[in-house]
This record gives sequence, C-alpha cells and structure tokens, in this order.
Amino acid sequence: MKRRIPRLVIAATQSGAGKTTLVTGLLAALRQRGLKVQSYKVGPDYIDTGFHALASGRPSHNLDTWLVPKQHLRTLFLETAADADIAVIEGVMGLYDGGRQGVSSTAEIAKALAAPILLVIDAKSMGASAAAVALGFRDYDRDVELAGVLLNRLGSLTHEALIRTALADIGMPVYGAVRRDEGLVLPERHLGLTPTTETEAAAKVRDMGEMAAASLDLEAIRRLAAAARPLDVEAEDALLPRAEYDAQPGRGLRLGIARDEAFSFYYPTSLRVLERLGAVLVPFQPLHDEALPAVDGVLIGGGFPEMFAAQLAENASMRRSIRQAAEEGMPIYAECGGYMYLMEELVDFAGDAHAMCGVFSGRAVMQQRLQMVGYVTARLCQDGPLGAAGNVLHGHEFHFSREREPLAATRPFELTRLRNGAQYAAGQQYRRTLGSYLHIHFAGCPEAACRFLKECRAYAEEMGR
Repeated sequence: MKRRIPRLVIAATQSGAGKTTLVTGLLAALRQRGLKVQSYKVGPDYIDTGFHALASGRPSHNLDTWLVPKQHLRTLFLETAADADIAVIEGVMGLYDGGRQGVSSTAEIAKALAAPILLVIDAKSMGASAAAVALGFRDYDRDVELAGVLLNRLGSLTHEALIRTALADIGMPVYGAVRRDEGLVLPERHLGLTPTTETEAAAKVRDMGEMAAASLDLEAIRRLAAAARPLDVEAEDALLPRAEYDAQPGRGLRLGIARDEAFSFYYPTSLRVLERLGAVLVPFQPLHDEALPAVDGVLIGGGFPEMFAAQLAENASMRRSIRQAAEEGMPIYAECGGYMYLMEELVDFAGDAHAMCGVFSGRAVMQQRLQMVGYVTARLCQDGPLGAAGNVLHGHEFHFSREREPLAATRPFELTRLRNGAQYAAGQQYRRTLGSYLHIHFAGCPEAACRFLKECRAYAEEMGR
C-alpha cells in the first residue's frame, strides 16, 4: 500500500543560514491560506519545534535516526502527517552534517522519506559564488533530490538578479528570495533560540508569515511538495509493538508532566508512547503550583530552570512536595533541566545559589561555555525506573551547567559519546527517582517506557491505590 503526502525538506549550507526563520514563515503563510501544515525538525532540537508549532497550530515532531531507529522513521512520519495537506521538514546544520558517519543528517532523513529539498543559501557578501555552492551541494550526493534554492539575506534587486542569473546557468530553480531584515532574526540565548514561551513570539511569527508570503513562491513550493512520490506504508507500528499496546501497562495510571516556562523540552511522540500504553498525562507547573497533583509518577523534562532559579526556589511548597514524593518511592524521571531542579542547589550565571528540591546531592553550576553536546549511548549500571542493569539506551546531551560535589557513590549510567568513544559515569538515582543530563525518546526505547509505567504501578499498589 502506498500513501501520497505532499512534503519537502528545507535544508541549508550551514548553521545560521536562516532555516528556522524561513521555515517558520513558510508554515505561517501556508496556514494563513487554510492549509493543514505538519512540521518536523531533523535532529534532537526542542526549541525550533516550539516556533514551528506556534506558526502551524500543530505539534511539531523530531526526526532523528539516533534517538528512534531508522526503520521506524517512515512509519512515524506517515502516522503524524496522515491528515496534513503538506509536510515541511526543517533540516539541521548543513545538509550533509549530522552525528558520526552522518547519523541523523538532513540528507539521510530526506532520502529515507524520498522528499525533495530546497537549499537555503545565505547570500550576504556573495554573488555568482552562490551558484558554485549550489552546484557543489547538488553534485556531492546525486541520491539526494536537491530541487532548488531559497536565497536569504539579499541586499538589493541587483544583488538578487546577479545570483539568479548564475543559478539559471546551472539549471538551479529559485523558489524564494528574501531581503536582509534584522528585525526577523529570532532571539537567541545560551542553548540556541529563545523558547517561544518567553518571547512575544506571536507577533514575530506573524511578521515571518508576511515575509514568506511576499518573498517565497508559495504555489511553486506547493507543487514541488505535491510531486513527491508516494511512500510505502509500513505494516509495523512506529511507536510500539502491538503486544505492548494490547498489554496497556499504564492503564489507569496518572503521570505528572512538568510544563511551564522553566520546563518545556518534550518530544510529542515520546509522550504519545506513554498515552498509548494507557497512562493519563497530567501537566503541572513547578513554578506556580503549590504541590504535585494526584499522580503515580512524574516526568520533569529539560528547559531553562537557570533562568527561573529564584522563582523555583521561592516555591518551597512544590519543592517539598517533590522531595516527599521521592522519599515515598514515587517513580520520578528527570532529564537535564529537571535533573538540575532535583539537586540541592542551582548556581546561576551570576554566581547566585538557589535552593532546589534536594532529592539528589550536589549543585548544578552554570558555566559560560557549553559543557557537552552530542549523541551518546547510555548503559544502565543498576536496576532502576528505566530498566535493568545492562540495558542500553540511545540519547543526547546538551548543557551549559556542570555538576559539583555530588555525594553519589555509584552512578546509574555509563555514557559513551558517539563522536569520540569517550566514556564517563553519569546521573544519580534515589529509590525510584532517576536523573541525569541525558535526553531520550520513548519511541526509540519503548521498553524503558514500559518499565517506568510498571514501576508506577508498583508504587500505586504500595500506596493502596
């Protein structure tokens, strides 16, 4: 069986070329025309997808062949894009960049989904050389369908005409030409773009949509996407084996999901795995709520707790509630920012220390330079809420803080960096509470999701629920 889903990839020559601005604008402009637009981001990034969702009005999904096995990629895409009029996929870094040996590169994803590519070229301080760049990207891998380019940061009509002529000489179509406009630059901070929850993002997205409508050939882009060849529908489910759905280990369980300005890094399909296993997701706000809601387990994702450290510290009742839940044996899984929140203190960029939950020992101390970014394998060194000792998970790390003075004698994870093979112990575990700088995707490790829900079930039974 085959299914036709109009789709295209927006890639770039390198990071900083303006992909997210152009994709966000394109999503907004297409939505304004009444289309159901489904967006995606190649790689593990959480923040770009927030801007996508604001522009399209739909959750944006990550396509990452390290976090989720490559054999599931096409089915996951088909499932999430099933009712869309067009799917727009934003690449990561440069077209051919990714993890070691091209893992989760934009080119790899585009080939797996048989999707045509539009290459964003930052034309600032460049003339006919833009054609040489486009030619090189097209010829580097002829299995990649590079269908045309989007010119960004043009200085004038003369500048645009010069580059269009050079591109015409190599038979490279131009699907859009955008003038330089610093007002459209998305705000950035130490982890990349400022998350949508902290900016006047709606007005910015509206401006981007107007830019796209005026500068991109929307009808040509729609025709290109519609011409993408039909995809085979895979028989197996992308998120979980059918047996696990039928077993429903999470049926009747309530999981607290920390969601506010400080904690917002979750993959929608990762949470969907928990729902498909029967769990009910209950959002709560560590910044604003007095205590945890009535739940059988808790997830605290990443985000920017360092930017809200004083407010998190002031909400002492919530910190006590989480600490008490951990003492009672409630399963709590915390990633990166959530891990920092569960430590004794968080030291912000100004050097000020703020009391956190105190479930784990030590302090999270913000640094001026990035401490770790990249894909890792994570071997469990002891039995815990995500699995038995010896199990291996795929994940990634991206953080500016450093852990100081932890008292943990043993660590629950042994991490191995994909890029260079370096190994190191990581994380902390207390009863059924587990935290580290690791980010995982439950669609890539459904057995970990099942294990977590079974631990939640055991806790609920212990509490007489």
